[in-house]
Amino acid sequence: MAITEFLEAPHRKTILSVPGRDSNTIGSESPLAVVRPWKEYEKILFRFFFLYFVLQAVPLDWKYYRDVFGSGFAFSLHDIFYMARYIPRIVADVPVFADWAILAAIALAGTAVWTFADRSRTEYTTLYYALRVLVRYRLAVALLAYGFIKFFPLQMAYPSISHLNTAYGDLEAWKIFSISTGIVPGYQSFLGLVEIGAALLLLNRKTATIATFIILPFTGNVVMSNLAYEGGEYVYSLLLVTFALFLLVFDINRILRLTSFERTTQPNRYKPDFAAPGWKYGRLALKASFVFVFVFVYGYQAYAASTDGGYQYSNVPGLQGAAGLYTVTEFRINDTALPYTTDDEEPRWRDVVFESWATLSIRSNRQASVVEANTEEIIADPAERNYEYTGSAGRRYFSYTADTTAHTLLLTGKNVPGEEEASLLLHYTRPDAETIVLRGVNADNDSLHIVLNRVNKKYLLQEAAKGGRRQGLKL
Repeated sequence: MAITEFLEAPHRKTILSVPGRDSNTIGSESPLAVVRPWKEYEKILFRFFFLYFVLQAVPLDWKYYRDVFGSGFAFSLHDIFYMARYIPRIVADVPVFADWAILAAIALAGTAVWTFADRSRTEYTTLYYALRVLVRYRLAVALLAYGFIKFFPLQMAYPSISHLNTAYGDLEAWKIFSISTGIVPGYQSFLGLVEIGAALLLLNRKTATIATFIILPFTGNVVMSNLAYEGGEYVYSLLLVTFALFLLVFDINRILRLTSFERTTQPNRYKPDFAAPGWKYGRLALKASFVFVFVFVYGYQAYAASTDGGYQYSNVPGLQGAAGLYTVTEFRINDTALPYTTDDEEPRWRDVVFESWATLSIRSNRQASVVEANTEEIIADPAERNYEYTGSAGRRYFSYTADTTAHTLLLTGKNVPGEEEASLLLHYTRPDAETIVLRGVNADNDSLHIVLNRVNKKYLLQEAAKGGRRQGLKL
């Protein structure tokens, strides 16, 4: 079959015959239009892709409703994000490509039954229109979900003091990518603006193809970044690419005819008849509800989260005036001073970081357990947020509760399960603004005496932001 014949596929170019009009007119909004019959192989292909994309886009998985609505739904950033980020999970709780194969097999079986039961049908033009609407809005909601948490730079958070004092080799690839993007919030906001703009273009059928030219390179780059940096969302991002490709197919023949073959090309103006009041106002109400929830409500929730410190780190205030890097100048166990060595079994601390929130991290010769969490998660409970320590083996992280009356710190380990320091009660004193002295007893009933001195460390990242590129840096 010649390529020019392929490009005339009826589900790409709808030929209509309307009384009183030219029979070669492409597309019509008239209910009197008669659509040219489709070829048999086109009907079979459409049935397969219709079933496949409905299975991929429509939440038919009971686990989705359990996770989203199980503990109530309050239109929070957390709730709307997980409502928008649907992907079928059949084989395991983590999305895998095997799920796609299963859905394709189901669609293939459904195609066989549908073909046998609907042999007399000559075309599916209206159903094809409806499928494109479904895929457009499914893709749009995914882009909005990630677009707003980039536009208000939340997804890839600015690195913490602990991150800035972790060796490069102690970070996993995805964490390096996230931190490297987090240091340029303006660039992250630009990425979010691209996603939001493309999503809004998808909401109008006339600009949907323009949106796909933005989405394919953008989301394709996301897929490659996930693969290169071992991110955990390559399956989901590739699914969005397939949605965009499906939408592009609708106009690709006209684009090729115009740009490659230099032939006269007209747009496809086909649209079902929405003249009935129920269709007309119902369609507008659904579209307005979609925009209200996923643009205005979700956008506001993302903005509110950005003003509250984001969702990656805890928002529980830490010990006042303590934030910073501290070197351990004295470390005693049972009144025996331990000098710093490179012995892997040596329990001595090397340095300690107090964050501005209620977290401190310790660097010593003991490697922390690496906690895997390389997918985007919005954790509502501040005590359970894990971004600061996931994907890192360089430091051991503790949350703490400060009693400023009794001058105690109750430390609870985050990435130190089973270790003696998983829970510690330490008394603290602050002889001056730059020194913290800790005393307590560890799990072996050994007494601890630790002296911390703040390091007035300057970071290239922060100094560069102060002076700009044209001024010299002094570290």
